Amino acid sequence: GSEKPYRLNDQVGFLMRQANQRHLAIFARGIPDLTPMQFAACAKLHELGAVSQNDLGRQTAMDAATMNGVIDRLVKKDLVETEADPDDQRRLIVRLTAAGSERYRTSIEAAHGITAETLAPLTARERARFLALLARLAL
Repeated sequence: GSEKPYRLNDQVGFLMRQANQRHLAIFARGIPDLTPMQFAACAKLHELGAVSQNDLGRQTAMDAATMNGVIDRLVKKDLVETEADPDDQRRLIVRLTAAGSERYRTSIEAAHGITAETLAPLTARERARFLALLARLAL
């Protein structure tokens, strides 16, 4: 029949993975001591203050197992601290330490640079459109 050929290099998942790999390499150069997920957790904690680990996972689009690993590594780096919720001992409250707040503040300029370098091949209009379209796909 008139079957449309399937070319991997034209597929959305393949292209997004390649773009993400490029972004991860740029991120690793810009903020070498944190993973993107560790940085995301710090950024969200900076924004929200102390929150439950479950809520932090929801706010950063990380599943519970991933969030556990991220928090464990950030605790080992003394960037976050945890404590049992006084109202519900099953809930873990997470907050940035003073060192974590400082590390986040000193990373903001690099983070903006990472975004700029990732989007550098696009014009300003294309950047805005691309981010708007990605946001629609991310629902």
